[in-house]
Amino acid sequence: MRTFPPPAAIESPQPASSVVREAKQAKPSSLPWQPVAPNNSSNSSLPASYSNGQSKVAAWLQESEEMDKCAEELARCQSNLTELSRLLQSLEILQRTQSAPNFTEMQTNCVELSKKEKRLNRRWRTKSVGKDAKFQLQLIDSGPLWSSSLSKVPLSTSMSPIRLHSSNPNLCAELVDFQPPVSRLTDSGECASDYIKLQEEFCTIAQKVHSLLKSAFNTVAIEKEKIKQILSDQEQSDQSAQINSLRKSLSQALSQNAELRTRLNRIHSESVLTEQVVSVNIISTPDEAGEQMGIPLTQQASNESRLSMSESVSEFFDAQEVLLSASSSENEGSDDESYVSDVSDNISEDNASVTDNVSRQMANGDFAGCAFRNGRRTCLPAPCPDTSNINLWNILRNNIGKDLSKVSMPVELNEPLNTLQRMCEELEYSELLDKAAETEDPFERMVLVAAFAVSGYSSTYYRAGSKPFNPLLGETYECIREDKGFCFFSEQVSHHPPVSACHCESKNFTFWQDVRWKNKFWGKSMEILPIGTVNLTIPRFGDHYEWNKVTTCVHNILSGRRWIEHYGEITIRNTKSSACLCKLTFVKGNYWSSNVNEVQGFVMDQEGKVIHRLFGKWHEGLYCGVPPSAKCVWRPGSMPTDYELYYGFTRFAIELNELCPELKDVLPRTDARFRPDQRYLEEGNLEMASSEKQRIEDLQRTRRKWREENDAKQEPCFFKKVVDANHRERWVSNNTYWELRKNPGFINMEYTVSLW
Repeated sequence: MRTFPPPAAIESPQPASSVVREAKQAKPSSLPWQPVAPNNSSNSSLPASYSNGQSKVAAWLQESEEMDKCAEELARCQSNLTELSRLLQSLEILQRTQSAPNFTEMQTNCVELSKKEKRLNRRWRTKSVGKDAKFQLQLIDSGPLWSSSLSKVPLSTSMSPIRLHSSNPNLCAELVDFQPPVSRLTDSGECASDYIKLQEEFCTIAQKVHSLLKSAFNTVAIEKEKIKQILSDQEQSDQSAQINSLRKSLSQALSQNAELRTRLNRIHSESVLTEQVVSVNIISTPDEAGEQMGIPLTQQASNESRLSMSESVSEFFDAQEVLLSASSSENEGSDDESYVSDVSDNISEDNASVTDNVSRQMANGDFAGCAFRNGRRTCLPAPCPDTSNINLWNILRNNIGKDLSKVSMPVELNEPLNTLQRMCEELEYSELLDKAAETEDPFERMVLVAAFAVSGYSSTYYRAGSKPFNPLLGETYECIREDKGFCFFSEQVSHHPPVSACHCESKNFTFWQDVRWKNKFWGKSMEILPIGTVNLTIPRFGDHYEWNKVTTCVHNILSGRRWIEHYGEITIRNTKSSACLCKLTFVKGNYWSSNVNEVQGFVMDQEGKVIHRLFGKWHEGLYCGVPPSAKCVWRPGSMPTDYELYYGFTRFAIELNELCPELKDVLPRTDARFRPDQRYLEEGNLEMASSEKQRIEDLQRTRRKWREENDAKQEPCFFKKVVDANHRERWVSNNTYWELRKNPGFINMEYTVSLW
């Protein structure tokens, strides 16, 4: 029996047992029915529910017995398919072999017949006829197999021997003499039997394959439904979790909204000026509370400074300690702190004694008639003038690089406040100091003091278009704010160089500073360089804080939109304790930079370890901590209506130059409220303001010339010069202002010099 080897292109089938074993050992990600694991980089934004569903499906695939069974069936099916392929190839080869005649034997017979033809030249016709008949009989007797072999021969050759004889006599004789060998017939029978067996085997294996595929399909369909059910349950659980989370967030938002609404209602009720009189005792000790009488006071909302803090400060001090992973300059104190000086102890003692006196006077109502009155104004009498027709270049071109404090400017460029009043404006957010006086933690107190230092610059954001009046030598200013609980006064103690000094007292703190202002014009911008030290004491803890001021620059002086910038570094020290130190950096930027008006800082202990980190913008607010969980320490109040038309003044600034009738009899004649040029500008009378300004400046020049000729020196009335431990001159209060105000009263005093 002839055998047919499998073709070389067909690989031998892998055993089913090995296929199943490999399927079990394979990872879930390698299974053909499992989706490829998502790439982390490309699917990092997929929701968590999707990842959870994928992980559960993968775990299910690893544990499912049905899928193992399906894998075994598919492995057997793969083996059967390989066997079917081999059988199909064998059938094709067998079919081709049976249908092909043995042309080699035919050629041999033809050669032998041609030799006989030479011997039988004359007898070919008779024999050919007989042999043709005999050949046809043999064809009939040879069976269907030989018939099929001869079917390849053309019909005309087999059916028309006469035509073959006439056209080619040798071919007819060759075909007559040709007979198939016996071995050929035997092999043909065996091939037919093999062909039938292959067909039967092919059909059997095909049925097995069909059965296995049907079983695998049913298994996959069942498991598909299980997967759908798992994913559906997972989706429902995820949706339920999301709904619960959204409900919780909505509940928190509603609670915060209700709390905010309550605060706003309370703030609104406090800000409305009413005629209701309440009894308030501003400054008193527990021992004095029963002895002192209440002072009538109308609730006032002079500005939004109370709103600026609202409840944010009380919410702040659960802030976590923050360690800055920054350069060593942030974690170690700078050695270059020569500008921060230690003021002698006697100054602090003097300030403490005068604070007690002023507190007692306020409590006894000695300031009644000027401080405790009904309401304050909410708008200026007239808007600011138009300055577009003023050519500053003609004024400043000869003063580039010089001190502009000696240059006379048109009155239209001024605002109806002077430098002494601007110093008082730094106390707009004095609530920060009151809060610091109630805070036990020294690091948190330092945070509040730092916020107060930053808040003093917030009012300048909309004030780049104008400058304050330069105070005259001996000019003063007083401000008593019963709503804030402090008394403030200031004086111009020197004219060349210009030095302004101020002093503020409260039951919670004492604040004073002396600053020398130096202006320089650089062509397109003007720099204001303050030289001096700011001092703050909190008697409850014995703290004495000192810090410097940063440089102020006004850009686009000659053309374009003017804008103001503060840059430099502030260092705040407690001279009575080295427990903590604060550094604030006002970042220098430009008009288009993203960090314009940015403030960065930190509070650290004496070992250089950062305790609190501060950041924000000096015109928007200061925050403590690390975003987004940082807490707001301070934020400025809202601006009044049409503030752009009124010099960009805040509500607090609008009230500073207000002069009511009851104040005229208690203020000194040197108070800035009596200055005529400033008053005319506030009322919108530019012609009189310009005329009075020129007259007042001429009077000051005359007085100065007279003092130089007579070797006379004008001494400040309410401040004295002292020398600190670093041999630097400082101006501090001489503790006479409030005493003279009470007795004999400024209205009863004689003035040797009339300023205006």
